[in-house]
Amino acid sequence: MESRGVTLPLLGNKIMYKQILVPVDLNEKGFADKAVELAVWHAKRSNAELHLLNVLPGIHMSMVSSYFPKDAAKKMKEDVSIQLNEFAAKFVDEEVVYKVHVSEGKPYVTILDYAERLGADLIVMPSHKRSKIDKVMLGSVASKVVENSPINVMVVKPQG
Repeated sequence: MESRGVTLPLLGNKIMYKQILVPVDLNEKGFADKAVELAVWHAKRSNAELHLLNVLPGIHMSMVSSYFPKDAAKKMKEDVSIQLNEFAAKFVDEEVVYKVHVSEGKPYVTILDYAERLGADLIVMPSHKRSKIDKVMLGSVASKVVENSPINVMVVKPQG
């Protein structure tokens, strides 16, 4: 099946994926739930592996790191990893194989880097509910991922 020049992986009439990446923002409760739910649905039908990724701001930058204790980044990653595993246990069905990843950096760049490293063939991206002015001024991680991704990106809009 081909859509706008993009070849989709098929088995019979089903679109099949092998590696699905879902960026998860743990700071906003309920934000990633729907995206994970859809990713789990696709993973079950494709027998795909699911990857949940949380991207922390880069506190190792020299100017920023001087404000934090030496082990702050390590402790933060450990805490977020625990939270991400708890989130996964709550929202990912037992029959789906999944891994959690915690990284630092610019969110959209890190997401695209992980997609490439993991050999992901789908990114399921939650999108914030923002006004047009916010998008112009702040930019949108989801829109930057869509613009720069060489693979399929499913953007999940907030409900309600």
